[in-house]
Amino acid sequence: MIAEIGHFALILALAVALVQASVPLIGAQRGNAAWMGLAGPAAVAQFLCVGIAFAALMHAYVTSDFSVLNVAQNSHSLKPMLYKVAGLWGNHEGSLLLWITILAVFGLALTAFGGNLPPGLKARALAVQAMIAVGFLLFILFTSNPFLRLDPPPMDGNGLNPMLQDPGLAFHPPFLYLGYVGFSMAFSFAIAALIEGRVDAAWARWVRPWTLAAWLFLTCGIALGSWWAYYTLGWGGWWYWDPVENASFMPWLAGTALLHSAVVVEKRDALKSWTILLAIVAFGFSLLGTFLVRSGVLTSVHAFATDPARGAFILLLLLAVLGGSFTLYAVRAPSLKLGGLFAPLSREGALLFNNVLMATGAGTVLLGTLYPLIADALNLGKVSVGAPFFNSVFLPLMAPMVVAMAIGPLLSWKRGDLAGVLGRLKFALAAAVAGAAAVWVAQGGSAGPWWAAAGMGLALWLLLGTLTELAERVRLFRLPLGQSLQRASHLPRSAWGMTLAHGGLALVIAGMTASSAWKSESVQNQKLGETVTVAGYAFTLTAVNAVKGPNYDAQQAVFQVSKDGRPFAEMRPEKRIFIMPPRPATDAAIRGTLLGDVYAVLGDQAGDGVWVTRLYFNPMVPWMWAGAALMVLGGLVSLSDRRHRIGAPARARAAAAAAAAKA
Repeated sequence: MIAEIGHFALILALAVALVQASVPLIGAQRGNAAWMGLAGPAAVAQFLCVGIAFAALMHAYVTSDFSVLNVAQNSHSLKPMLYKVAGLWGNHEGSLLLWITILAVFGLALTAFGGNLPPGLKARALAVQAMIAVGFLLFILFTSNPFLRLDPPPMDGNGLNPMLQDPGLAFHPPFLYLGYVGFSMAFSFAIAALIEGRVDAAWARWVRPWTLAAWLFLTCGIALGSWWAYYTLGWGGWWYWDPVENASFMPWLAGTALLHSAVVVEKRDALKSWTILLAIVAFGFSLLGTFLVRSGVLTSVHAFATDPARGAFILLLLLAVLGGSFTLYAVRAPSLKLGGLFAPLSREGALLFNNVLMATGAGTVLLGTLYPLIADALNLGKVSVGAPFFNSVFLPLMAPMVVAMAIGPLLSWKRGDLAGVLGRLKFALAAAVAGAAAVWVAQGGSAGPWWAAAGMGLALWLLLGTLTELAERVRLFRLPLGQSLQRASHLPRSAWGMTLAHGGLALVIAGMTASSAWKSESVQNQKLGETVTVAGYAFTLTAVNAVKGPNYDAQQAVFQVSKDGRPFAEMRPEKRIFIMPPRPATDAAIRGTLLGDVYAVLGDQAGDGVWVTRLYFNPMVPWMWAGAALMVLGGLVSLSDRRHRIGAPARARAAAAAAAAKA
């Protein structure tokens, strides 16, 4: 009965979404306040309906109700509770319901926190959100119903893919979807602004918090996914340029560009048409990722579905959303008023330069991801596009962007003094060049990869450039230390957020460069008692024991690891065989240090007392995770800035009105 209630709630949510998508939009066009006011209650009602459906499916998973087909296919009574819960979104139907639920949550949030928005803009934005919901609700009801029954129900379920039974995968999809769906808010504001024909600084201020929230959620989701792949797949790497990885990276690039261009709209009333376009593209990339995961057109460890009918439906939805959006953009964007002019050498110019590079980078990743599919469709043969293409094309685009990231914040608005900025960055430049030279010498000159020195130099340049900008803000060494600290305490949180995010990216670049350039690995058949040395760490395989987990059996190796003759750690990697479904999975043993990760993986048994082992030392990988965490922290700090809160403009208007009344 609970499953049927959930199904009925989805049908009711579709009816509510249809009303929300039409009546407030017509009301905004006619200036009818009552019809516009319907948008908020409809968004609340839609959230309640979708929430009931989500709770009903969650109840089925938690109670192991195997009469529900989706639960029988993706759960098992022996699974730990965390993975019973995570099993809801570990499949196509459940993940789609999670997407719709998050979409409804964002609509509810706009209703709750958008009280200061102009009624017409709010009504149109909520109507656009509802249009998106209509498409996804039709998708789930007609092709992906998660509440189908089995009669008779099986005694137990098929279980969840063992690779998904991991804490990283329990939290990775929700954060990723919060980012994907979060960009729907910027999209809805963009479409509403195009319909109204007005984009101004106030519009940019309303859009920025939603875009920033989506960006930090997506950043967190990508980092969690990379971390999961690093320690679960047992290959010692953290990024493979897998098509589904790319599908999450493309909206991140477009969203980062959108976040920065919105600043220009707010501060200088410029780049309005470009910002609208980025909002459409960022959400378009999110929809494209949904299509790639569910269409069956690619093979990936992340893919959910291989049903062509589902792929065709989501492709039609993608074409409808993007086709309609770009058509509206082509018609209305030319009528948007031009904003303030600026010189190429200015803060606006630097932000635009980075925008173009990030957009070009996203286009490059899109081309590399889709080209094999296009070549296959046109009978041009099977083509594989992998890391060599992306590294050789994408990374050179990012190098000048990193250079500009240190320069841009020091430039003035409208017209900047490049010579003066470079003068203030002379110590950062000298340190970056010296650091790159030191790396070049340390790796033996041309004996090591040349790009390693360049990458470490760029990381140092960005870090020191970011700190220089902060020092300039507080006038460090120009004022007494007490006054500088006082100025620092009064800096807006958005400034601190930028410093943390840019500094975090510098750490990420350093970690990526070092782990790619100087990774050490050894794969061998290792006997019990044998010692293998990797990067100065001696791994002695002392035992392989059979252990039993909550829903798996495993072989657990015991490595005694020493460094320079001194004990370092005892490491216990496992090779697991899950009971249901009976599939293997790897659990790597990792011991992190400031300089890098010591990493051990147990493979198959190669003989009596002989095992395949894979041993790695990955330099500076912890810097990468720390940098990603710092970027997310920067986003949170910036989001907490009062000027980014939805209510701030309302208070400013109220104060202005009170002052006018006194006059």
